[in-house]
Amino acid sequence: MTTPPIPRLVRPKKDRMIAGVAAGLADRFGMSHGAMRLLFILSLILPGPQVLIYIVLWIIIPEES
Repeated sequence: MTTPPIPRLVRPKKDRMIAGVAAGLADRFGMSHGAMRLLFILSLILPGPQVLIYIVLWIIIPEES
């Protein structure tokens, strides 16, 4: 019995809003893109470096080839 491969973390070229970070994370963790975007928007209510983390992920996560 084999387990399915874990999808690579990449920013997809399709179904992206700004940079594809939320869509890439959603694909990687098996969530819907809308749910991941909603979680990010809701996280902005809390104090913290969410926008900075988004920008860093935008730089670090490679674009889908």
